[in-house]
Amino acid sequence: MKILHKLVAAGVVAAAATVPAMAADIAGAGSTFAYPIYSKWAEAYKKETGIGVNYQAIGSSDGITQIQNKEVTFAASDMPLSVADLEMDALLQFPMLTAGVVPVVNVDGIRPSDLVLDGPTLAKIFLGEIKSWNDAALRKLNPGVKLPSQAIRVVHRSDGSGTTFVFTDYLGKVSADWRSKVGSTTAVEWLVGVGARGNEGAAGSVARIKGAIGYVEYAYAKQNKLNYARLMNKVGKAVAPTIESFSAAAANANWEGTPGFGVILTNEAGAASWPIAGATFILIHKQPGDPAAVGAALKFFNWAYAKGGQMAQELDYVPMPPGVVSAVQRLWAAQIKDASGKPLFALPK
Repeated sequence: MKILHKLVAAGVVAAAATVPAMAADIAGAGSTFAYPIYSKWAEAYKKETGIGVNYQAIGSSDGITQIQNKEVTFAASDMPLSVADLEMDALLQFPMLTAGVVPVVNVDGIRPSDLVLDGPTLAKIFLGEIKSWNDAALRKLNPGVKLPSQAIRVVHRSDGSGTTFVFTDYLGKVSADWRSKVGSTTAVEWLVGVGARGNEGAAGSVARIKGAIGYVEYAYAKQNKLNYARLMNKVGKAVAPTIESFSAAAANANWEGTPGFGVILTNEAGAASWPIAGATFILIHKQPGDPAAVGAALKFFNWAYAKGGQMAQELDYVPMPPGVVSAVQRLWAAQIKDASGKPLFALPK
């Protein structure tokens, strides 16, 4: 798939006139889910070190393709790769953050958090079976809300997307019809709706289209001032998307016991848990053709673990627990090496 656009935050690409020749930009591509925080981190990192991060927010699927083709130093994906896929391309995978995917709506008279949805009803909307905002199923979930007789306009991602993987994985867990008719991956055959590229494209389409419903990473909902729905979680509690509910979903994740750290956080138990949570992962070659570039990338990610937590929380991302960070650092030191077998990362003393 061709890259249709390139998003680079102000200050992310280092200016040649002010940066020494040895301080090459770090090249990455993939997840739009993670773009807001990677952009913010990159700007701060450049100010501190003079090294830029050139990150293309092209979607998880295209990011995976680029790292497999060795076109970038790292890729970001919100769908964890299997151990077999990692081994095939000699890739290492590690989580950077967790966050939430939220249903966003543009419905007459509906304010943020007014609307409550549950998983089966959300699946029926995206299957095209519920067509109006005053459908009986929606009225039952929202007895105190005046719902208009407005047609529902579904908005979905048109590109290969980790956000789509998280969203469809959740729908597959709560709806047998969704599992059998659509399934879960980064790009599915949608039965209804209009497509938009990237989280930013989906947010923009929902903002423009009256009666729309879509799904985006929460930072995009906030940045675009979109109305969002509360969701009934696995234990039947209606919860709002907040950093606290995303943290609750991730609280009991078995990161270190899961091969490749490939934890999927949808439909987690717990009264406070947001049901459509997910992690964003980094993919990097274990024996890179350009060891200096990979070493520079590891320094950036190590800096982000150490100093980026507050910036992440300001955008409602959940930083990784210290134990997971330590496990990731040990993996870097043990498995990412140059051609002579020398590790490209030294464990902190």
